[in-house]
Amino acid sequence: MCHYKYTNGKVFITLLMIMMTSCSVLEKPDFTADNSLYRELDTSDTVNMAEVPWREMFTDTYLQNIIERAINNNPDVQTAMARMQKAAAAFRQSGAELFPSLNTGISAAYQSKNEGFGLPESYQVYGSTSWEADIWGKYRSSKRAARAALIASEAFRRAVITDLVSSVASNYYTLLALDKQLSITEQTLDRRIRNVEVMEVMKQNDVITGADLVLSQANRYSAEVTIPDLKQRIYETENTLSLLMGENPGNIERGSFDDQDLSPELKTGIPAQLLSNRPDVIEAEFRLRSFYEMTKVARRNFYPSLNITGRTGYTETGLSALFNNPVFFWNITGTILQPVFNYGLNRQRFISAKADFFESQAAFRKTLLNAGAEVANSFHAYRAASDKITLRNSQIGYLEKAVEYTNELLRYTSNTSYIDVLTSEVNLLSAQLAGVNDRLQQLQSVVDLYRSLGGGWR
Repeated sequence: MCHYKYTNGKVFITLLMIMMTSCSVLEKPDFTADNSLYRELDTSDTVNMAEVPWREMFTDTYLQNIIERAINNNPDVQTAMARMQKAAAAFRQSGAELFPSLNTGISAAYQSKNEGFGLPESYQVYGSTSWEADIWGKYRSSKRAARAALIASEAFRRAVITDLVSSVASNYYTLLALDKQLSITEQTLDRRIRNVEVMEVMKQNDVITGADLVLSQANRYSAEVTIPDLKQRIYETENTLSLLMGENPGNIERGSFDDQDLSPELKTGIPAQLLSNRPDVIEAEFRLRSFYEMTKVARRNFYPSLNITGRTGYTETGLSALFNNPVFFWNITGTILQPVFNYGLNRQRFISAKADFFESQAAFRKTLLNAGAEVANSFHAYRAASDKITLRNSQIGYLEKAVEYTNELLRYTSNTSYIDVLTSEVNLLSAQLAGVNDRLQQLQSVVDLYRSLGGGWR
């Protein structure tokens, strides 16, 4: 921080020294994304799935309809649109500061005479203009800051849409997965009810014991008791989707979990593309640009300003004469103003502007790092889910055989008990439900990767 010394009688030198006051120049922000941002992922290919429009990404017509209704009606999107309109107005207002202001008016004055002196009446019709020359670029910086804020507000709107599309797709797949789990559970329940009927016959024929019969009955209810919870989750997920669409809670028309095909070629592109694709990164970048320009505005408040004012119109001492035989007048004034006594106030404003800049710089870096971590996590989650699906299918296949074999052994031999049947059936149902969750994780990881790369707003 520089300081100036006021020298009596040397106003010009004082002005020059104050112009150089207290203004350490901030370095222009550096916007880069390191290639290691995605950890070990291959970043040599610039093909990026984020550039795929959401209609091409999500081909389920029911899901497309829900997404479209959400974009049109969601309150958060409407709020983001209003914020963007506000930023656009501020940008247009900042451009007006570069041009002169123009005012018109009518004035009238009346005073009593003092010993025959003075004018009892005075009337004027006039126009005035004033203009501050943007010598130091203060208003140009202000306009650039407003433009950056406008772009940031548009990026915020896109970020809201990106998150909205992701939330709708994720909840939609959750809803379909719950439907699938409910169907599996109900089918299992049907089998267990029939199994109880068979066990009752076997008990009457003394093939099994009473203990085996009551275990089969308990096994039936262990499946049935999970159905209310699944239905409650389905009900709540439908309400969540209704809320995302900005509509009253209601039934959601939907497709089938088994018909979902969301396995595109996963292309992350290079990390630098986050700066042009991911809306929250774009927003953070242009917020930083805006604060950078505002520090320049605050710094230039220390500099002298050149104001030019002009006034012209007609004047007369009588109201009737003002319109019949007026006297024309005009004047132009140029003034150089130096904010000497506002030094302390301007200094605090500059310190505050720098603090905003440094805060937004840290926020941008955090947003970029978070984006990179989300890309890596989503990609790894897809791989993990895919591996689990392969292993789970093998597990389910063997458990289905185990259920079949133990039931056969129970009916035709005395080498097994219902405990073995019960164990195999419980394990099978658990594996089948987990298999649905594996597929759901795979679908949602694709959605998360699409969102983390910045897809969804196109």
